[in-house]
Parts: sequence; C-alpha cells; structure tokens
Amino acid sequence: MWCADCEAIESYFFETTYFWFFLPTSNAEQNLMQMCTEMALAPELVADKCITVQVNKNGLSTFLNNIGGCLAGPEFGQSKVTTMAQEGHPDINAISRVASVETFARRHQARWIKTAVENETYQSWFQPIVRAYSEPGNLDVFANEALFRLFDDENNMVPPSLVFNLAEQSGLLFSLDLIARKSAVEHAAKANLNSKIFINFNPSSIYDPSYCLRSTASAISELGFQPQDIVFEVTETHQARDMNHLKGILAFYRSCGFGVALDDIGSGWSSLNMLAQLRPDYIKVDMELVRHIDTNQHKRNIVSHLIQLAHENGIEVIAEGVESRAEAQVLRDIGADYLQGYYFAKPAALSTRLSNNLEEEITQKVKPLSNAANQFDRL
Repeated sequence: MWCADCEAIESYFFETTYFWFFLPTSNAEQNLMQMCTEMALAPELVADKCITVQVNKNGLSTFLNNIGGCLAGPEFGQSKVTTMAQEGHPDINAISRVASVETFARRHQARWIKTAVENETYQSWFQPIVRAYSEPGNLDVFANEALFRLFDDENNMVPPSLVFNLAEQSGLLFSLDLIARKSAVEHAAKANLNSKIFINFNPSSIYDPSYCLRSTASAISELGFQPQDIVFEVTETHQARDMNHLKGILAFYRSCGFGVALDDIGSGWSSLNMLAQLRPDYIKVDMELVRHIDTNQHKRNIVSHLIQLAHENGIEVIAEGVESRAEAQVLRDIGADYLQGYYFAKPAALSTRLSNNLEEEITQKVKPLSNAANQFDRL
C-alpha cells in the first residue's frame, strides 16, 4: 500500500467488477472454476492458476461469501486477487492493490464501517485524566483522552475493539485511524477543552510519518491548538514489532512539539525495553495491573517499580482503569502522577460550547483530514 493510501482508499468494487485471481494450487483453481460455474458466472482460465471473472454488483455479496467456503484453509489467505472496472489485463493501478482474497472478502464485510464514516455517525468521547490527589466531585483535570466511538444504522455504539479489528483485517485501518484523529481534534475544538488532549494512534496505520501525519499536524495548527496541548498516545504498544519505525513516528511528533505517551505499559514482556528506547513523556500503566492493586501485593510491587523507573528517566506516570477509592489511594501512595478511570469519570460526549458559525469553521478546517472518509463510498 502506498503512503497516499493513509488518506485515500481506492475503489475495489464497481457496478460490474472484473476479478483477477492468482491461486496457489491447482486444487484452488478447480474449486474456484466450479464455484463460478455453479453461480452461472463465466470464469476464464487466463493462465495456469490465473482466473478472471465478471461479477455484477447485485451478486457481489453472494460471490464473496461463497469464496470463503470454496477456498479451503490456507488457500483463502494465500490466494491473491485484484479488481478492475472494465475488461482487459490488470493495469498498473490494479496491480498495485493486489491483496489476499481474505482481505477482499473482509473488506466487503466491513461495508457498515464505510456507511458510518460516510454518514459521519461517529464521535469522539472524552475521559478526564486527573492529578493523583483528585477525588470524585473535586477533579483537578490534567488532560482528556479522546476515544473514538462509531454507531451503526440503529444508533447503537459498536465496540471499538470490533471496529478497529475488522478495519485491520480488511485493510482499512490506515484510513479509520486517520478518521479517529480527525474526530478527536474536531470534537475537542468544538467542546472548547482547555486541557491537554491525548489522541490515540496505532503505529501499524502509519507508513511514512512525515507524509501520513502531516494532515493531522496541519489540522491541529489550523484549529489553534498549541503543540504542547496535544499528546499522541501509542495504542497496542505491546504488539509493536518494528522499533525503528516507532522511533521515527515519535521523532516526527516531537519535532512538531507534541508530547508522546505509551499505552499498556506492563502488558508485554518488551515494555521495559520500549521504555528505555523510546523515552516517552508519559506512560500509562496497563489496567490489568491496576485492577485490585489494593489487595494484590504482587501487582503493587510491579507498579511501584515501574513508577520508580519512569521517574528516574523523567517520565510521568498515568494509571488507567482506576475503579475504586482503595485503588486510587494505593496508586497515590506509590507515586503515580495522574489517574484515569470510572472511579473519577466515564468517557462521555461533550456538548459544543461554540456558535454555529464557529462550529462550521472548525468543520471546514478539518476537511483535509476527511479525504479517507470521502473515499469509503467507492468501496
């Protein structure tokens, strides 16, 4: 995928879609030819293990659903496919977007994400991060974390983990992550927040930091936020594989003056190594270590050690997932700088505090970040 795909998703399905399949085995070839024939389609064997077939829009769902049963086991992921809107051999654009059959099938399944983005049925909710001495009803808010929420056509909130997992499986993570960043800065501006804003991002969604992140940085500047107001929080920290790539992303953010935070510290074996290499401004202690820390001496010792290491390296510590007064007190006692969790406040949508004219002005300023959303309607 080209870096430009962070801001645009090319069309994959059309009124009439011409599929080109590149199959790993003769068995897969025979099964796909048979499936197409049974569906009254006209598959053509162009070369050894290479099949092209034309599918109309109204038969697309059935065709893609049937492929999952047609290609057995590993063949589903190993078979490659691309599409075109007209007959003929694949052109350079079609070749550039060759992907696994599994990705194409999941992309079609993810149409409801496309609909939600197209209709803008999503929001950013905010959860406060408070200074450790705070108590419910007397919060000293240090920051607010923006949390992306997407709703289905019946206005039910879809679990964020489901949304992002399906987007990743469908090859849509790049654009959805961009939409989430756009939503965060837009809703923060409309709510006129006067705290720091923590904005999540998945490093897997970014290829070239200077290209993929420039529209986010530009929108933040356009909306009048100061760089020191914004902290970019790395999600799925424990799944990071390419340390040099992650270093490059954080270096870009720092070069713009933004803060950086690592999420879920303590959830993976490599967390301490990442802490030493990346030197973030903030770390967030994994909520599994926070839960019941008041009754679990082992967890208390681990978190206390993490806090000590962080402070020795000039890093501030946020404990997330705090659900009780007892947990909060232990975390204060062992030196956590900030706390976050249901004990203090649940994530919530914030009301706009601006006039309609100012709201519209903000909407216009984040339009460069909407390119990904505008492309979903071509899937």
